Amino acid sequence: MTEPATGFVRTEMLDPLAPPERAGGPLVWLRANLFSSWLNAILTVISLYVVWRVLATVVPWAANGIWDATSLSNCREIRDELYGPGVPGACWAVIHDRWRQLLFGFYPKALYWRPILALAIFVVTVLPFLVPALPRRLMWMAPVAPFAIFWLLWGGSVWTPVLAMAGLAVIWGVWSSVGDRHGAFAGWVAGIVALVVIFLPVGRAFDAVLGTGETWLDALFPLAGNIGALLERALPASIQSVITREFGGFELSFIIGVAGIILSLPLGILLALGRQSHLLVVRVLSVSFIEIIRGVPLIVWLFTASLLLNYFLPPGTNFDLMLRVIIMVTIFAGAYLAEVIRGGLAALPKGQYEAADALGLDYWKSMRLIILPQALKISIPGIVNTFIAMFKDTTLVMFVGLLDPLGLSNSIRADQSWNGIYWELFLFIGALFFVVCFGMSRYSMYLEHRLARDRR
Repeated sequence: MTEPATGFVRTEMLDPLAPPERAGGPLVWLRANLFSSWLNAILTVISLYVVWRVLATVVPWAANGIWDATSLSNCREIRDELYGPGVPGACWAVIHDRWRQLLFGFYPKALYWRPILALAIFVVTVLPFLVPALPRRLMWMAPVAPFAIFWLLWGGSVWTPVLAMAGLAVIWGVWSSVGDRHGAFAGWVAGIVALVVIFLPVGRAFDAVLGTGETWLDALFPLAGNIGALLERALPASIQSVITREFGGFELSFIIGVAGIILSLPLGILLALGRQSHLLVVRVLSVSFIEIIRGVPLIVWLFTASLLLNYFLPPGTNFDLMLRVIIMVTIFAGAYLAEVIRGGLAALPKGQYEAADALGLDYWKSMRLIILPQALKISIPGIVNTFIAMFKDTTLVMFVGLLDPLGLSNSIRADQSWNGIYWELFLFIGALFFVVCFGMSRYSMYLEHRLARDRR
């Protein structure tokens, strides 16, 4: 008789063996990635030659740069004395001389602390939302930060942002109380009606007290007209005002870009939901809005905001140009974000919608708690790509009279002292945009990795 087969059962783990000598290391990586075939080897050699030629030209040019000079001709004279005639060298002195203008435009030099403080407030407010490890109690600054930043940048009476916060507080209070009982839409309508009811008689009363002859709209929007004037007389609290024409440089691009990013995301979400709505009127309006905005270049909308919008406003209306640009940039980016988010909504399986219905959730709760979190996670690459494109498109404001970094570079080169300089200014401006855009790109990758629970 044959003996029964005995199964092998391991009783102890063996130590891992070292990999074969030719299975790893830099040579194996080079062979697998750069020289895997004769075509890849030829392309690698050509690419290395091109990179070497570029670096051999750019690195000496940048290293032989002059940082202390009063003009381009003076910069060339110093370069010839140090390195010899005809030696290529950058004239970084233009950056040393005009970096403040490239960053702050014509903002008063004595008030530089205000945009710097506004930037610090913005960073401290945003970081707790972006980095979960930071203390959440810092989020209490979020409702106050936009008004504080506005007041620091433009100055004027402190009662302007205070009254704006009061108006939003009225809308929020009424919305939260009415919306819980009768739905979100009814809450918003009730909040706006309550705001008008409160500020209409108050605005008319202050019109009579001040004798300005202005309408109650000056008190209703932006909630800082006659009411703010009376409060400023009673309790003066103001700082030096700065007009929009004095804004410029990277500060201007950052303000427009950040405002557009913050405002366009909720607009894009609403448009995406409206495009998928079962209500015919809402769907048609959303589709028409999205297609019309996306079908026209941004520069046309900027010219519309700059030149044509005043024809549709009452005579004598002073509609700030930067505000008009922010509105158009927000609308333009919101239309593109709507399509990105619609793709995320379409990527969700139908079972997610059915699960929300099975839980007995209404439309807004199902979107807020189940559908939108998943759709936005799927849409992160497209959303950040739209944000980056919009931030770079802020350079188009130079065509409507606002001096962004590129517009200021033209004015700097128009100066006789720096006429003829190009690369140094463009490299500095490009580096500023690269830092912001690369930071957004890397954060989107971090966010994708952190939210990718299905890959763990």
